[in-house]
Amino acid sequence: MADPVGPTGTDAQRIDVHQHVIPPDRARAITARAAAVAWPAPAWDQASALAMMDRRSITTGVLSYAAPLAGPDDPAGAREVARGVNEFTAELVKNRPDRFGHFAALPLPDVDGALAEAAHALDELQADGVMVLSNIHGRYLGDPAFEPLWAELDARSAVVLVHPTAPSGAPLPEIPPPLADFPYDTTRTALHLTMRGVPRRYPRMRMILPHAGGFLPYAATRFALAARLPDGAAPGAPSGTPEELLADLRRFYFDTALSAGPSTLPSLLAFAEPEHILYGSDFPMLPEDWGIGFDTALDEYAHWEPGRLHAVNRGNAELLIPRLAHAPVP
Repeated sequence: MADPVGPTGTDAQRIDVHQHVIPPDRARAITARAAAVAWPAPAWDQASALAMMDRRSITTGVLSYAAPLAGPDDPAGAREVARGVNEFTAELVKNRPDRFGHFAALPLPDVDGALAEAAHALDELQADGVMVLSNIHGRYLGDPAFEPLWAELDARSAVVLVHPTAPSGAPLPEIPPPLADFPYDTTRTALHLTMRGVPRRYPRMRMILPHAGGFLPYAATRFALAARLPDGAAPGAPSGTPEELLADLRRFYFDTALSAGPSTLPSLLAFAEPEHILYGSDFPMLPEDWGIGFDTALDEYAHWEPGRLHAVNRGNAELLIPRLAHAPVP
């Protein structure tokens, strides 16, 4: 039976873990990036974000900057952009802690820079977590070079949003990368992390995979067969059975952005731990009418177990980021 609430009901006051910020000095870069992949150019300002949130029953949006910070040969530039983005976003949260949260950008692949920025963001700026891209100039997140970062974030029990980006190589002709390549890359990096044993070694670090984890829930049983490969066929893979590998894949959290379709949602609900599914809008990276359509599909799904829609819309995010449970509902 579905939860007896809709998008205007009090129980539908959502916490949005996948909402983006575009500081004014980054607007031109974001517009150029969108044009390069034939995607509608997003625009952002605080007033339009709050108005959207009111229209869509979103109490709080956890903001992140979802784009490369600099070129692969410019670590100093990446550090500078990360610091500027994070301080801009922290000021928004300081002024409206009831409406905004903050996942801080980290200047990977510069691990020392990422460690320094994580400490600054989490300790000084009071960020709710950090955000990393699914690959950094072609390097996936299971790369051993990133191990010190995962160890530090695990020690802090940090929340990490793994935002998709385009994989290396040419995109599919006539298909914008955000539609096909981004969920593909989310799946690749989640598998890379799991096969390198990162979720198992660092269980206190909570990683969110946007867009229902790409293709991960749908194909998880297939991926778990990697545990049956001959020795040496999957170097670095954690030992164990397919069931243990599936358990590692279920350590991830998943958001619902663009993922409440009639085939995607049942697959996600069948695979993910019940408390690991979170609401996401992806505003302003897609036209709002698209997002509203997915909101409606989420609310009108006919097979919700009692209480589970509220958990997805809000309750699970309150467990993941307890500060948000105490923010006043506007």
